[in-house]
Amino acid sequence: METRWDPTTQEASIFPEWEATGVFSGRPESGADPYVIAFPPPNITGELHMGHALNGSTQDTLIRLRRMQGRDTLWICGTDHASIAVHAVIDRQLRAEGTNRHDLGREAFLARVWEWRRTTGATIIGQLRALGCTLDYAHERFTMDEGYERAVLTMFARLYAKGYIYRDNRIINWCPTCASTISDLEVRHRTQTDTLYRVRYPVAGTDEVLEVATVRPETILADTAVAVHPDDPRYRHLVGHTAIVPIVDREVPIIADEYVRMDFGTGALKVTPGHDPNDFEIGRRHGLRELTVIGLDGRMNDQAGEFAGMPVAEAQQAVAAELDRRGLLAARTPYEHEVGHCDRTGDRVEPLISLQWFMRMDELARPANEAVRSGRVRFHPRSQENTYFNWMDDLRPWCISRQLWWGHQIPVWYCPDGHVTVAVEEPAACAECGSGELVRDQDVLDTWFSSALWPFATLGWPEQTERLARYYPGDVLSTARDIINLWVARMLMMGIEFMGEEPFEDVLIHSTIQAPDGRRMSKSLGTGIDPIELIRAYGADATRYGLLKMSSTQDVRFDRGAIEEGGKLANKLWNAGRFVLTSGREGVAAAPAGEELADRWIRSRLAAAQRDVIRLIDAFDFAAAVKTLYSFVWNDYCDWYIEACKPRLQGEDAEAAGEATANLRWVLERILALAHPVMPFVTERLWSHVAPGRGLLMLAAMPEPLDGHRDEAAEAAMRERVEYVAAIRRDPTASPTVSDEIATDPLVLALLPKRFRDAGTVAATPSTSSLEAQLAEARSELRRAEGMLASAGFLAKAPPHKIEEEREKRRRYGQLVEDIEARLASAR
Repeated sequence: METRWDPTTQEASIFPEWEATGVFSGRPESGADPYVIAFPPPNITGELHMGHALNGSTQDTLIRLRRMQGRDTLWICGTDHASIAVHAVIDRQLRAEGTNRHDLGREAFLARVWEWRRTTGATIIGQLRALGCTLDYAHERFTMDEGYERAVLTMFARLYAKGYIYRDNRIINWCPTCASTISDLEVRHRTQTDTLYRVRYPVAGTDEVLEVATVRPETILADTAVAVHPDDPRYRHLVGHTAIVPIVDREVPIIADEYVRMDFGTGALKVTPGHDPNDFEIGRRHGLRELTVIGLDGRMNDQAGEFAGMPVAEAQQAVAAELDRRGLLAARTPYEHEVGHCDRTGDRVEPLISLQWFMRMDELARPANEAVRSGRVRFHPRSQENTYFNWMDDLRPWCISRQLWWGHQIPVWYCPDGHVTVAVEEPAACAECGSGELVRDQDVLDTWFSSALWPFATLGWPEQTERLARYYPGDVLSTARDIINLWVARMLMMGIEFMGEEPFEDVLIHSTIQAPDGRRMSKSLGTGIDPIELIRAYGADATRYGLLKMSSTQDVRFDRGAIEEGGKLANKLWNAGRFVLTSGREGVAAAPAGEELADRWIRSRLAAAQRDVIRLIDAFDFAAAVKTLYSFVWNDYCDWYIEACKPRLQGEDAEAAGEATANLRWVLERILALAHPVMPFVTERLWSHVAPGRGLLMLAAMPEPLDGHRDEAAEAAMRERVEYVAAIRRDPTASPTVSDEIATDPLVLALLPKRFRDAGTVAATPSTSSLEAQLAEARSELRRAEGMLASAGFLAKAPPHKIEEEREKRRRYGQLVEDIEARLASAR
């Protein structure tokens, strides 16, 4: 057995042993109750980041625990094709080569993406292995593989047949850089300060003027109405009249609509259905024209007249200047508001009317909402249900088409007469007129459309496979809060629609780990911390432990100390295992043995720790679980029980030594099992030494807590002795008041530091000879601190906190010397 635990050399050899068992793919032949988690498929553009590492650690802890509890576990593995993200990567490569995807052509572009994916696009899967994640790598799925693509196209065809999917000219979010639509949920709103312009709109046939406030004067060119609230006494008499749109001199109706706020701005609203989602809805209610003056390239189009061709920002200034020249600009004031930006590129989103494919969500949402409200699907923490319902209770149609090439091409074909044929396989002729001249729709589907099928398409749907029948529905979904509505809600809707039941019961929303200074972790900001570097430096066990300790129901700052603590715990376990194996009596089997106080106490503490750790993991309170585990392993077992056993192990009484050995080994085996889901590598290697010939710990049964071992009297008695010894360890000059029974207990003698033992006994007050030993040690420490502070080299080179530490030691040990000298004088 190696003298020390070195994760950098030992962890890599363990994972292949686990994977060779084949159990990552489930054990259907066992007949055990399935337990299934679907790992959120990371983008093929990505590498392991802190969110992946935390989520992987929580899910693997659950999977390993359930496997050891006898469940037939399956952790679904795979990656997402990530349309927009991949386009960004390849487009950047092409720009560096002096070309672009349009010069390359669609087929050549797709061939390049596939080649890139084969060579570098699945890095993260290997990194999950390094973390120790026992995913079903043998059935790894990719959202663009042949079987999965068939599932996506089947879903589209069936939803189209039911009338949920349709094509329409509607307002969409357009990203000029992506050159594609993006969904409402991919728009990030940022606070920014713009200019609020108050513009005069003459009322036709009168001397009256309506003042309208806007931050986008360039869209005035596309106004098709002015709206006021029907109850606003200032404007009620103008409803039914027409206003003249400035610059373009177009007469538009003055309408009444309850959407208008009487207390905002002037109370009169310019209505531009072609460039604002809310105006679009007003326009549809009132049958207004839908004009657009901004093109897909982010410039003013031909409908913008003299401003055509200008970038939007330039046109805004030009229109404002023209309004001012005509005397129609009443005022300019700074205005702080929320503005939508593309989540991927950071560009300002342009709301535009475009012919796109949409999906009605209202009917699909109802059963999904009922599943959460009834408690069949539970969010953890419960507060995250608010995020879910805030979106689900007010759904708009979902724009599912994207103007990209990499992705699932929409399964729609058009004939010269404009007929539409929807089919999973390419049709030979138009379904309506029989024409053989068919052209496929060039757009692809939103990535989130395909990932909505993840829990069942990964198992073979639409085919009715054995894996699908056995492993759907799953149990737990663990993910980040920012994709509750992008992904979680849509999986719920699609699972109920196509499988007849929810795809999971519990939705765990893990915390976001921020940079140590509280900022968002980001490579571009220089605040990112690479989990792989942590694994290389501290080991996977330490990284997993630290991340779980940091986990919370709220965002938390990264704490390297938690990772370091995990590394120390792994070493502590290893050293404890070596001690038990090398110091115990040979040939003694692990068993609950010994009736001394320490033996009964450790068995009682073990039963409590087992029950608490498993209960906390069941409740997804991973931070509390690892803290409980740490306290039991480090304090109860290593610091107190091992020390309590040393006199027996080193003594002449063979029976006592055998009992101590048996109990030490029995408790250690159960510790290794309990710690395995959190720290799988060190526990697995220790198990091979502690329990040789008994197979892998990963496949061992999780021991049940033995409530019969709970002994409150033993715990109370041991607590008194531990508190007494701990007080003396903390302060050698302390004289805690305890009974003679405790002060002279051989167990206390075993637990006290050697210098406090006096001829085999210790009194409640330290003896003279022990005080003299303490004095000598205190004087030595004082001289060392004074020497450091007298060194010019130390004072010149040492960091300020180190110098301050030495000053504190000088003060502390100086006081200690005075105290002990006074006590010795009193004793004499």
